[in-house]
Amino acid sequence: MEARAIEIQSKKDRRLTIRVIPGHFATNHSHINYYVDLTGIKSQQMAAKRAGQCLAGEYANKPVDTVICLDGTEIVGAFLADALAKIGSHTLSEGSNINVITPELNSNNQMIFRDNIQNMVWGKSILLLLPSVTTGKSIIRSLECIKYYGGKIQGIGAVFSAISSQNGVPVVSLFTGDDLPDYRTWTYSECPFCRENQKIDAIVNSYGYSKI
Repeated sequence: MEARAIEIQSKKDRRLTIRVIPGHFATNHSHINYYVDLTGIKSQQMAAKRAGQCLAGEYANKPVDTVICLDGTEIVGAFLADALAKIGSHTLSEGSNINVITPELNSNNQMIFRDNIQNMVWGKSILLLLPSVTTGKSIIRSLECIKYYGGKIQGIGAVFSAISSQNGVPVVSLFTGDDLPDYRTWTYSECPFCRENQKIDAIVNSYGYSKI
């Protein structure tokens, strides 16, 4: 499967790259025809720093009090916050002590914030950060959670996103569906691979993939 991998450069910063693997993959919400491997950007210091700085440039004109990181984007989120808050960055968040937090999923798979960090959400200007967005369902759940805890969403950032907005909020990403013009996502019942009885290559989520 890895032999099919293709490397793609970001149009926002050519030094940022991801690997994509064509095939038949199953996520929690859908079936997709590409696995987008974000391991390097999420895990490697230099790549995460470049990604955070690049995304920070998109939010220079918005106040950000808290970056809420989903699915292993904490390193990127920390560099993003640092770039926004750095003196001389000429952003509305310059000089701020920006919070970088991650919600918890309870036993019912509901997103929650514990009492000790709720004050970092309530009444705060929030930037939501995700590794990848396919259907937007994770964003919807996150926005509902942020609203419940009294946060004010300022933007949605992602490393890769197949959609450009959700609930009227633009999704700013380093890689988009235009980088994969034939990228597709389907519900399980509509998947053409399944209709042709084509084997699933792997089950994928924010942690990576598991071959079947």
